[in-house]
Amino acid sequence: MMTRVLTIKRVPTVVSNYQEDSNNEDNNSERALGCTRNCLGKCCLPVSKLPLYTFKIDTEHPIEDGNVNVNSSEELPQVFFLHNLLLGQWEDRMRRGLFRYDVTNCETKVIPRKYGFIAQLNEGRHLKKRLTEFRVDQVLQPFNDSKFNFTKVGQEEVLFRFEPSNDNKSHFFPSADIASDMNSPSVIAINVSPIEYGHILMIPRLLDYLPQRVDHKSFLFAVHMAREAADPLFRVGYNSLGAFATINHLHYQAYYLAVTLPVEKAPNRRVGGEKGLCDKGVVVSELWNYPTRGLVFEGGNTIRDFSDVVANSCICLQNKNIPFNVLISDCGKRIFLFPQCFAEKQALGEVSQEILDTQVNPAVWEISGHIVLKRRKDFDDASEAYAWRLLAEVSLSEASFQEVKDYVFEAARLQKANVEENNINEKESLYKPPARSPAAPHLPRDCSVHQ
Repeated sequence: MMTRVLTIKRVPTVVSNYQEDSNNEDNNSERALGCTRNCLGKCCLPVSKLPLYTFKIDTEHPIEDGNVNVNSSEELPQVFFLHNLLLGQWEDRMRRGLFRYDVTNCETKVIPRKYGFIAQLNEGRHLKKRLTEFRVDQVLQPFNDSKFNFTKVGQEEVLFRFEPSNDNKSHFFPSADIASDMNSPSVIAINVSPIEYGHILMIPRLLDYLPQRVDHKSFLFAVHMAREAADPLFRVGYNSLGAFATINHLHYQAYYLAVTLPVEKAPNRRVGGEKGLCDKGVVVSELWNYPTRGLVFEGGNTIRDFSDVVANSCICLQNKNIPFNVLISDCGKRIFLFPQCFAEKQALGEVSQEILDTQVNPAVWEISGHIVLKRRKDFDDASEAYAWRLLAEVSLSEASFQEVKDYVFEAARLQKANVEENNINEKESLYKPPARSPAAPHLPRDCSVHQ
């Protein structure tokens, strides 16, 4: 079986001006607002204009197709949000040279075995990526304004604001004022150290200076992002502190990848759900025959019910100082929760040297099966066996995972499934990927998977 290679458009790029540690005022002397850097801080943002996308907040119904209005008048097809706006603006920033390197020059291949783990060679990312500036043994740490945070980013890196609408419809405004007395805006910005096409950062309530910790409101914001994109090839991820988040300022990540992630193929067995008067319709399964133990949430009577059950689970883990990663998949209809212990095992000297030598930090994308490798040798030799060994090092032991399940079930008010339900779901076949949606006209023809 031939290895499949993913390729997308090549464009020249240079290092971003705005996330450098040095204070280069010469490049920004012409700017007149706030601190003259046109940043996202309280000095500049309240007197700025940014594109604004408002999403419908119909939290009482499942995913539905909706209309998007430009300037509240012209209706556009649903692909507008992801393909024309988000990915279109991301490509614009790529043409303008705002990334630290050109991710489209990175070789990527799908390893030809059962799960199809995805390997990417990115030899410079670990040298150009911002270093972690906080302890890795504490999931909850206070926000520290003296450390790097997203208020120090330049507005050129912002694609648009992402806010709930007032009329239960989606709208887009190419330019909108940010009133100084409004609630703290939520913004979508490029990740200047991307690992894939369309890699963005979602920063809820930017000026509230929130540390990297899940809350109900921000988690619902992330679910709405996945739903609004309405494409199963666009996934949203979250890394807690201690699980390889590198910035202690609340943010989620997302990107577009035109293949099914290995964890999305993994079988699972039902372990619980909700019953009784407070039943919110959420079903919980555990991954079965996958190297990293994790939980899968599906269902929900409403969007908010579904989001709240998962958020309750995350909040419980962070309060107990258990690092974790989250993948929001399938247009927000499936959410994976991975408690992990790699950093702890690394500190204790319990991770094999072979794995350490690859310098891979297994965060949400790696755990999901998209592994970024830093050395040519590791990329050339990449195999399903290596991916399995790496992700097995991330996983909790069976006993620790059972303890985590008990915490989650109590926090989310879930009821364990009976033995018959477990047996039935163990026999289910691998998850079948949804049909791929048509590419938007602006996407290059070579942005595809080749056999």
